[in-house]
Amino acid sequence: MAWIQLRINTPPQAAEALGERLSDWGAQAVTFVDAKDTPWYEPKPGEVQLWPDTQVVGLFDAEDDLTPLLLELKSQLPPDALIKLDPLEDKDWEREWMDNFHPMQFGTRLWICPSWREVPDANAVNVMLDPGLAFGTGTHPTTALCLRWLDGLPLSESLVVDFGCGSGILGIAALKLGAKRVVGIDIDPQAIQASQDNANRNQVGEQIELYLPQNQPALKADVVVANILAGPLRELREVITAYCRPGGKLALSGILKEQAEDIRQLYSEDFDMDDIAIEGDWARVSGTRHP
Repeated sequence: MAWIQLRINTPPQAAEALGERLSDWGAQAVTFVDAKDTPWYEPKPGEVQLWPDTQVVGLFDAEDDLTPLLLELKSQLPPDALIKLDPLEDKDWEREWMDNFHPMQFGTRLWICPSWREVPDANAVNVMLDPGLAFGTGTHPTTALCLRWLDGLPLSESLVVDFGCGSGILGIAALKLGAKRVVGIDIDPQAIQASQDNANRNQVGEQIELYLPQNQPALKADVVVANILAGPLRELREVITAYCRPGGKLALSGILKEQAEDIRQLYSEDFDMDDIAIEGDWARVSGTRHP
């Protein structure tokens, strides 16, 4: 099927109403993107932030007649407003995406492999994971930082807490690396389901327990990993710390490198902190809980 996309630059206060108008005209999808590459990091819980220069993008069937919509927009928007209609190449986007998703190695033992690719090393620790609705495939630097950290730990017989488990990739990797049991916690029911499905696919489904926050158990783990965001890491410091036993290991990510020292200092009250690990714009903070 052929598609066309309509792109309109607008101030943020008008973006949502404009997006609703495109939906009324039959847009199959409406997205909001940054028109000028403006950094914009952590919204508060429940807050929707748009950029000072927002671009509203509507995706339409190429057979749709958008002339009346374009005339309406030109009559209502400022004369210098960008209104651009572009054809999209008709291709098998799913196949193209699959062709470009390859097995990835983290540390010395661990590989994350999509199911449609051949495993590069049958003797390695291989986690089979297909991207889905929940965050975490290994492609993002924050996930990669945590996977390499786990690969470097002696996890045999350990209890691991994956706080903000997403796809379950960190907990599953821990189990494949020798952990005895993983407890995963996430606010999103879809993440809970994705984690269980991915654990089952990797034959570790019986070793993982998954909870929404209101049901999370009280326990002391040997290893705690939380790949979320700096804001929740600050707000939930006491909760996350309480999961880690004395002498246990902690890793925190989802942190911009500019935020890392602040998080490191915050957790140093209860942990002997390691050097900050950096990859691109992102960081990992880790440490060992005081005895």
